[in-house]
Amino acid sequence: MRVHVVSDVHGAAEALARAGEGADALVCLGDLVLFLDYADHSRGIFPDLFGVENADRMVELRTARRFEDARILDRQLWEGIDRRGAIESAVRKQYAELFAAFPTPTYATYGNVDVPGLWQEYAAPGTTVLDGTTAEIGGRVFGFVGGGLRTAMRTPYEVSEEDYAAKVAALGPVDVLCSHIPPAIPELCYDTTARRFERGSQALLDAVRSIQPKYALFGHVHQPLIARTRVGRTECVNVGHFNHTRTPWVLEW
Repeated sequence: MRVHVVSDVHGAAEALARAGEGADALVCLGDLVLFLDYADHSRGIFPDLFGVENADRMVELRTARRFEDARILDRQLWEGIDRRGAIESAVRKQYAELFAAFPTPTYATYGNVDVPGLWQEYAAPGTTVLDGTTAEIGGRVFGFVGGGLRTAMRTPYEVSEEDYAAKVAALGPVDVLCSHIPPAIPELCYDTTARRFERGSQALLDAVRSIQPKYALFGHVHQPLIARTRVGRTECVNVGHFNHTRTPWVLEW
């Protein structure tokens, strides 16, 4: 059995269409939407609406952790614009292209920048969307936990620690634990380029320690200090920033 795993697609539809080649199934760990590319500020919903110069400024403020100044700039730029309508229209355009690129079968969960309410409109019959639920793939039980925890970034799909922990607990024993964000291990959560810790989940780490799945797979941290580590018998793996690598992580058994 061969499964390809991707995360942090961020608009890379052409590469996504090839991600399942040679695999029995594709697993996607979320962040399909590209709102603002921190490596190329000309790409994404934000620069399409407000231009590259404003995108440069927004990245500068967020990277410096000047979140209040970033929110002020955000309010100024959106003044007089139907924010909800403009973002939904742009997200729909990206989702139409991205979901059409998924091979059959695909098992997918949400990232923190995704909009869960729209997924069922675009998911074809060969794409199974999971969040707080499991699926059997090739005789192994895969558990999926979507979204992220609340942060100062205020991305679209952030939930409370209690709600996130409830989704993890609902899975029960699994062979492969799939999530968008990592377990709360500092080395897995630190982004060396952004020079900050992203939020990891203590509930995921507790589940890894107690259930000891063979793998815990995740993304979210684009340039992690370390990409993998072991907790007991569990191999914890950041499957990579697919928008950058264009290469899926491969799981075989």
